[in-house]
Amino acid sequence: MAHSRSDPCISVFHLRKKYGNKTALDGVSFDVKYGKVFGFMGPNGAGKSTTIKILTTLLLPSSGNVKIFGLDVNKSSSAIRKRIGVVSQQPSSEANLTVERAMELYGLMWGIERTKRKEKINEIIESFDLQEIRNIKNDELSIGQKRQVQVTREFIHEMDLLFLDEPTVGLDPSARRVLLDYIKTQVKSGLTVFFTTHVMEEAEYLCDELAIINRGKIIAFDTPLGLKKKYGKENIIQIQLKEKISESILELAANISPNSQIIKDGENGLKISSIDSQNTLTKLIENFTIKGIKIINVSISSPSLEDVFLTMVK
Repeated sequence: MAHSRSDPCISVFHLRKKYGNKTALDGVSFDVKYGKVFGFMGPNGAGKSTTIKILTTLLLPSSGNVKIFGLDVNKSSSAIRKRIGVVSQQPSSEANLTVERAMELYGLMWGIERTKRKEKINEIIESFDLQEIRNIKNDELSIGQKRQVQVTREFIHEMDLLFLDEPTVGLDPSARRVLLDYIKTQVKSGLTVFFTTHVMEEAEYLCDELAIINRGKIIAFDTPLGLKKKYGKENIIQIQLKEKISESILELAANISPNSQIIKDGENGLKISSIDSQNTLTKLIENFTIKGIKIINVSISSPSLEDVFLTMVK
């Protein structure tokens, strides 16, 4: 290869994409290292899908420079496609084929030799506990099972880079954890993963680095812990009351702590973001007690990755 593994696996510089007068990507830049899981987060319509389509050579950029494995996506799309795997959000399955036969067909499409194909399919079926559905046709599976097959079949072929676009949608908690752990083992073996999800716990569990995109621009880039330290300066106060949260209680809390973000957390709870959490909580307890508002439980916690994300994309 002409490039070194010390270079980025993915290099994006000043990437722009316009659809007519609409700008979907506006000067996006980031690098993805080999052997890492890179999380790409953002609200719907932020530019995630457009970015993935460009990186997987399905869409040409309007301007900017994008390289995968040191190869220009505009000039070397065929060579890049041979070395990547892609799991999109769109459902994809062979309705009239059994799970095992569909996987065989998928391996055949990638040109995998028969014996090796059989070995890999058996490994995947065992690793993801698909024995009970291996001889069931895809159109007889549940939505979650179809999604599981769609994601897991991608591991049949050899690849250096895998794009996973919200792969756990529809999976139950057990299947989700099995998939995330399997991805971790593959990354230890050298696989690079470009991962999108709306589930912040998944991002924190799996990703080495995260980029947050909003309205076509990268607004943050760091490790999950780095993002929380950098942008999560406010602690979270949670208060559970005996009575339901009324407008008067919300107004009272806002008057006590005017610089804090205060929202309802269920029917009886308040969730308050505050830089000075200890002092804020003391004042809230004092004033609620004076007003005869009974407190059942209180807690203070550091902001989660989801709290940071919601704060940044507002």
